[in-house]
Amino acid sequence: MPYSIALAGKGGTGKTTIAGMLIKYLVDKGKSPVLAVDADSNANLNEVLGLDLCDTLSNAREEMKKGVVPGGMTKDVFMSMKLQQAVVEAKGYDLIVMGQPEGSGCYCAANSLLIAFLDKLIHNYPYIVMDNEAGMEHISRLTTRNVDVLLMVSDTSRRSILSALRIDKLARDLRIGVSKSYLIINQVKDELSPEITRIVQDAGIALAGTIPEDADIYAYDLNGQPTVAIPTGNAAIQAAYGIFDAIIN
Repeated sequence: MPYSIALAGKGGTGKTTIAGMLIKYLVDKGKSPVLAVDADSNANLNEVLGLDLCDTLSNAREEMKKGVVPGGMTKDVFMSMKLQQAVVEAKGYDLIVMGQPEGSGCYCAANSLLIAFLDKLIHNYPYIVMDNEAGMEHISRLTTRNVDVLLMVSDTSRRSILSALRIDKLARDLRIGVSKSYLIINQVKDELSPEITRIVQDAGIALAGTIPEDADIYAYDLNGQPTVAIPTGNAAIQAAYGIFDAIIN
């Protein structure tokens, strides 16, 4: 079975940027090939990675639901073909984008085929990194199952910390097979305030570490440059790598 790492957290915390750092880390450590899964309906992991999208799994599901299957082709073969087309290949990793959630109507047959082919696909990779919806959408839908490490990403605000803690609690309550969960606090300017430290300690969650606010990350994002291209000597990337060293097998 592949070693799976899922990221979740409130929007604007830099969750997707950290997902990109994690993919870069795994490739740098020789743990490739890595399967990167963008499970956020507002997909932008490809921008962090500097990749162009070919297709999404939701498009395949929509086409099948609408009956857009070429004559003489079974639905199984069609879905397999669309899944292969949706995989974006890069050096050391592949990316697949889930796309938009279901609309109205029944998607049971399309989703069943999609899940079956995804199950086959993931076994080709020793590591999977899944960037989830901002918030708890995929957790509450039970689509993030059997996760080796769940990383809740927060910034230093009280609201963001509490949102991350709710995700952790929900994952535990739903018993979705999370082996270990950690909190990463991102965009830290100074030391954590006593109030934030107390909230984390009272919650009993493991604080994996903090990542400093960084001008290079902001500039790369502002200019539309992939943040994975930032040199590994960057302070934020070094902090992230130190966290990953400590928590990932």
